[in-house]
Order: sequence, then structure tokens, then C-alpha cells
Amino acid sequence: MSVSPASVSDEPLTPAGRLFLSPELDTIIHCIIRGKDPINIDAVKPTIESSLMLQHPRFCSLLMRDRNGNQYWKRTEVDIDRHVIVINGRIETEDDSGAGEEDDDEAAVNQYVADLSVSTPLSTDKPLWEIHLLMAHRCAVFRIHHALGDGISLMSLLMTCCRKIDDPEGLPNLLTKRDSGPKEGKWWDRLCSVLMMVCFTFVFVLEFLLRATWVSDRKTVISGGAGVELWPRKLATAKLLIHDMKEVKKAVHNAVSWIVFDWRKMSTS
Repeated sequence: MSVSPASVSDEPLTPAGRLFLSPELDTIIHCIIRGKDPINIDAVKPTIESSLMLQHPRFCSLLMRDRNGNQYWKRTEVDIDRHVIVINGRIETEDDSGAGEEDDDEAAVNQYVADLSVSTPLSTDKPLWEIHLLMAHRCAVFRIHHALGDGISLMSLLMTCCRKIDDPEGLPNLLTKRDSGPKEGKWWDRLCSVLMMVCFTFVFVLEFLLRATWVSDRKTVISGGAGVELWPRKLATAKLLIHDMKEVKKAVHNAVSWIVFDWRKMSTS
């Protein structure tokens, strides 16, 4: 099965795309989706073929390089069978402690993704994405190169492939509508907000320049060394209740996504 390319011109790489494709980074996003029911492969492939994902130019383009070394995207045909990788057998974990089936599945999937992240780069002879179906664990692993998009846009694209349980034709909505009307306030309040934004921006830029020029990151228990990109990796899973996240959101008046980002940043600093 394949999807034919549209007759469009080649698209140059964005600066962010060149950064994520650099050998020093080569950043690949891994997204794990687990289900309660067995995976129906015969239904998965046609759904992917007809999805909005394959109408996006980045998901049906090859990474090319011209004679001057400039990289660009070139539209191509997408062979679904090369992108959907089916793993039928169970994944054996290194630490078999006799835990429950759900914990065993979680440990097996974590180990599988950890091995993928260090040993299996995405092939450049096809568009830079894959979907691994772990049939025995009722799990799908999306591997998407960060050069194709940022986290928010990719999650939005992924949600277009999903439907509501109570409405099979309805798209899921993660965000509630906010009042976009003009906010009332005196002119000096708005002026103070602008001045604070300028001051904080100056401080953050100055801190970044000083840290990048003279100050090095402090050593922690997770600091790497020479050849750290080749070290074995282990994936850990943290479970957070959405109710608790909403309580934190109310207390700090911030979005849930930024709360999770700050929590992850503090846990690794």
C-alpha cells in the first residue's frame, strides 16, 4: 500500500529542522499509546493511509541534500508497510520480578523504547517516522523525528486520528474555550506588564549568555561523560493523576503542559 505524492515543489529545511537533524542531536520523539483491546492491523493501516497525517508534506517527504550540502524535503510515495512495523512476540525484560501483567507490559515497552532510542536511528531512505505495533502488549510506539514538527503540533496532528468514545465521528478536544475578549485595565498596568516582560527577557538572555560562555552545568547523578550518546539507556514511567495536575494549575495559574515541563526540568536538574 502506498500514498502518491502531490505535485508540489521541494521545501527547504527550517533552521529548527537543521538543528534537530545535526549529528550532535538527531532528536527522535517517542510516543507510547497503550490500549485495552488487541490491535487490529487490518484496521490500523487503512486508518493511517486516510489520516490527516499523510496529507502533511513532512510525513510524505524524503530528506535530501543537494550538491552544495543544503538539505531539503522532497515529496515521495509513502509505503505504509515500511512504516508500520509489527512485533508479534512478547518482549522479554531483563528484570523479571514476577510482577503483575500490566507492570510486566509497562517494563517491556519501556525497555523496547529505551533500546530503540540508542540503537536504531530512523532510515533516511523513507520519510522520518515509524509506528511500531507491539501486538502482545497491545501497544503502539510512534517514532517521529523532531525535524517534522514540535511536540504541540505533532500531538494535535495525532489527535486528529482519534475519535470520541461517545461520538465515533467527533474529534477529541483537550482544551476548553477561553474568553478572548479585550481585558480591561488602566494604561499604566499595561505599561508595567510590558516593562516587566522586557526586564525578565533581558535577565534571562544575560543569564543564558553567561552560562554558555563561562559557567558550566553542575555535575549531578545523571550527568554523562565522553560517548554518553552510546551508553545503554533505561526508560522510567511516572504516573500523575490529572486531578492533581488541575489542582496545581489552579494554585499557580498556569497551563498543565508548562507544569509538566517544569516538573520534568526540576527532576533532572
